[in-house]
Amino acid sequence: MSPKGHPLSEAAEPETPHLDFAGTTPYEDYVKADVLTHLQQTLSDDPGEMVFLVTTQVMELWFTVIVHEWETAAKALRSDDVPAAVAALKRSVRELDALNASWKPLGQLTPVQFNSYRSALGEGSGFQSAMYRRMEFLLGEKSASMLVPHRGAPRVHAELEKALHEPSLYDEALRFLARRGHPVPASVLHRDVAGRYEPSDAVESVWSAIYAGDQDAEAARLGEALTDVAELVWRWRNDHLVATRRAMGAKPGTGGSAGVAWLEKRARKNVFPELWTARSHV
Repeated sequence: MSPKGHPLSEAAEPETPHLDFAGTTPYEDYVKADVLTHLQQTLSDDPGEMVFLVTTQVMELWFTVIVHEWETAAKALRSDDVPAAVAALKRSVRELDALNASWKPLGQLTPVQFNSYRSALGEGSGFQSAMYRRMEFLLGEKSASMLVPHRGAPRVHAELEKALHEPSLYDEALRFLARRGHPVPASVLHRDVAGRYEPSDAVESVWSAIYAGDQDAEAARLGEALTDVAELVWRWRNDHLVATRRAMGAKPGTGGSAGVAWLEKRARKNVFPELWTARSHV
């Protein structure tokens, strides 16, 4: 009953949503759902290929979001805006969780199931992903040779070349620490940012001092946000390794890669290495 004793059935019905549009729906205009849901062009008759293709495309979209967050964080650090940087890093942690969950549809593939459409990939391989390469560059894992596969796509190549020569997210974090008076060595601050970042004992000492101090300080909060990112990247690499082992064992990977052997090497590498080794000295 309503407060005045009238049956609830007499209450006003909810308004009918607007259904008549002159063209496509505003939702379609914004999301481009029709474009997204018609990008899947399978090359085999195996029904499992659709799962593989959609999951891979979803991964590419998450790569795009995560690159956006890390570039936002790097820009904030250049402006000494730690709260904005940490907020972007925390968003990326949730997005990395979603990205890592993308392995679940692929993680149970048997060799027979994977082989039923593997030939459709040809020489295609995940290491050729330009957006994933931009993620790696932002993490400090840089190599000019990784631009070579993209020479045939001028826009993509230009974006990657730009990312190669820009400071990584970690470079920006260390430069911020230096501006706040932490003794980051000049050799690290002025290194060739187009090269792979190499661990430094002096940087390890900086992080050790930060972690031994005020846990609520900006530098400590930044360190923990970066560590959260590093942990989930490590989990991504390990989930990739496990899924590949399950689907194809130790066979060579597509695109001429070493397959499991290459992924094992990647999984052993720490992201933002001194953030991990510094903990042994606190």
